[in-house]
Amino acid sequence: MSSDAVTATPAGGVPLTGAAAGAEAERTRYGLGASLQPADALAKVQGTFPYAADLWAEGLLWAAVLRSPHPHARIVSIDTAPAAEMPGVRAVITHEDVPGDATHGRRVADRPAFARDTVRHHGEPIAAVAADHPDTARLAAAAIAVEYEVLEPVTDPEKAFEAEPIHPDGNLIRHIPLRYGDESVTGEVVVEGLYRIGRQDPAPIGAEAGLAVPRTDGGVEIYTASTDPHTDRDLAAACFGLRPEQVKVVVTGVPGAMADREDLSVQLPLGLLAMRTGCPVKLAANREESFLGHAHRHPTLLRYRHHADSEGRLVKVEAQILLDAGAYADDSADALAAAVSFAAGPYVVPHAAIDGWAVRTNNPPSGHVRGEGAMQVCAAYEGQMDKLAARLGMDPVELRMRNVMATGDLLPTGQTVTCPAPVAELLRAVREAPLPPLPADGADGAPGPEEWLLPGGPEGAGDPGAVRRGIGFALGMVHMLGAEGTDEVSTATVKVDGPVATVMCAAVETGQGFSTLARQVVQEVLGVEEVHVVAVDTDQPPAGPGARGRHTWVSGGAVERAAKMVRTQLLQPLAAKFGMSTELLTIADGKITSYDGVLSTTVAEALEGKELWATAQCRPHPTEPLDETGQGDAFVSLAFAAIRAVVDVDVELGTVRVVEMAVAQDVGRVLNPQQLRARIEAGVTQGVGAALTEHLRVSRGVVRHPDLTAYPLPTALDAPDIRIVRLVEERDVVAPFGAKSVSAVPVVVSPAAVAAAVRAATGRPVNRLPIRPQAAVANP
Repeated sequence: MSSDAVTATPAGGVPLTGAAAGAEAERTRYGLGASLQPADALAKVQGTFPYAADLWAEGLLWAAVLRSPHPHARIVSIDTAPAAEMPGVRAVITHEDVPGDATHGRRVADRPAFARDTVRHHGEPIAAVAADHPDTARLAAAAIAVEYEVLEPVTDPEKAFEAEPIHPDGNLIRHIPLRYGDESVTGEVVVEGLYRIGRQDPAPIGAEAGLAVPRTDGGVEIYTASTDPHTDRDLAAACFGLRPEQVKVVVTGVPGAMADREDLSVQLPLGLLAMRTGCPVKLAANREESFLGHAHRHPTLLRYRHHADSEGRLVKVEAQILLDAGAYADDSADALAAAVSFAAGPYVVPHAAIDGWAVRTNNPPSGHVRGEGAMQVCAAYEGQMDKLAARLGMDPVELRMRNVMATGDLLPTGQTVTCPAPVAELLRAVREAPLPPLPADGADGAPGPEEWLLPGGPEGAGDPGAVRRGIGFALGMVHMLGAEGTDEVSTATVKVDGPVATVMCAAVETGQGFSTLARQVVQEVLGVEEVHVVAVDTDQPPAGPGARGRHTWVSGGAVERAAKMVRTQLLQPLAAKFGMSTELLTIADGKITSYDGVLSTTVAEALEGKELWATAQCRPHPTEPLDETGQGDAFVSLAFAAIRAVVDVDVELGTVRVVEMAVAQDVGRVLNPQQLRARIEAGVTQGVGAALTEHLRVSRGVVRHPDLTAYPLPTALDAPDIRIVRLVEERDVVAPFGAKSVSAVPVVVSPAAVAAAVRAATGRPVNRLPIRPQAAVANP
């Protein structure tokens, strides 16, 4: 992946490149703006970093879960005796052994800890076993005899409206009828489209695992890779029939997280088994169990109608958006709100009529996956923009430039875009970026070395002469933090003891770089280079889930406020001694100096023999739920990106290779250049997977081949050259540090850009993700 094209725009607006960027990086050794390495990087590279699957305890038992082989069935009977009688088995539990709440859920308590009367999806937990050996536990789980009355599954979300309810709460989870402007208005040019988005799995690097240890007070401690430990604790305690303070969740190393770590996947069976046996119990899921046990991206059906005038200016957008939530509600209401709100994209649309539904089916559960809702609609509205440009005979980029939104414009929800929205600047940057060269022939017309990178290659099944190059553009947006009235708050404590600072905040490091950011913030504010971040558990005040840039904004803001309070404690004695206010003192490069130069000392000298600490909270400005017509100020802030995709397509075989992705992104402020590049590159690669290969195959509700062999993830050989051509640093004044979320928006925009490039190469509509080979075969 190319990094030589990375630019960062400082306050003056001139990109830093080459030697200038190197000099800036050398000057900023630590603190905000430096590429500070993660403290755990070496341990992870060496393989010594402890994850949940590595945990051990004296007297350890092993757990296994029995899961339903059916997507929809009535449970006639469960006979646990064959398992309980096996040597080495210490406990077998079912729904009858749940002492507290029988159901749980982060938004709606509709999911049973263990299926009671009805199975609603393939892989739903039925029972769990604890045994002396992991093989014994798995054999015992398989020996449990369950008699099912198989029912007809509801797998088509369009039929869920009329089908028999699969859940007591009904099949409809939420309907949002957004109405904006005048519904009766029509445009001179109208284009329609039908789009389908597949089921993407988060495919974590490490499968789910955990360890539960019983406590002497009748409670339990759970060690697992949670991304929201306090919510996990509260939900688990309710199921256990315990008070929250009797359950402690300790966060172990998280091997990546985009949705799967927000599920109560192992916590409930582990805690129940540990309390039943009085022994520590460990569960390490295999890959099949991981696929069946966590949530996936919502498969989505989208119908669109765009109206425009003869010059290409949008007049009205009509859309119908249907999200397949699977068996339970999870985050589907939130995903639907994002999908409906962003259904027109980062474009000015004076009139809109958008209906969105989220429905229950007997398909695998859907939930939070990076860019949920926004990714699905981006692929659709950008397909519509390409279709509209073709109808008008207009350049696709020019059409977009005529319609892009800017700060001060309105979303179809009626909310004013108050944050920086440099959409036109981003689009110009990717349009003007140099294109990658075409493959060159070798000597005497022989295949050149670049041709090995073509779909099929010179010795492959395809003919290099059938390869066509396509160039496509896409714009997209995401919201940051929770929406529709979510109370976002985080608490942090900063303590300084001599030359060492310590940060305590329950924001989980999931790979997004929070622990590194926390160190940089304290370094910046206090001038202390050695900063340690305490491991996370629920004895600390809550910080909320790690999603949508929360921890950069809310938790990072809490760390900054606490550090500034400590800074005041540090500077007040010095300021009083010289008869000045603390505002006249600065901390930079480990030194404290006054405005007039009279005072000059090192931070280390000022801290000698002192122990200072402070606790602070950060809570962004409130939002409000969408009303009955989809109107309301539902979002705290927005982030934008533009991507140009260059692809090579074998138009005979339908194989696609992504050559390059040129990215321009609205980042607010670059806090750690190296981490920011890594997050953007990872997001783009995840988006390429959604565009070309990643689709969890389900047949009549049954997951087919739940393994990484049948679920092809992009490898290093599949990842394109990713060129970050511009990072716009227009700070969001309401955000701590002015920074914006950077991970989700590349995931949202990349699939749409790849689809646009394939359309350009083949002339085909490309209205389904991932793109099937038959859809990439050129029209004759």
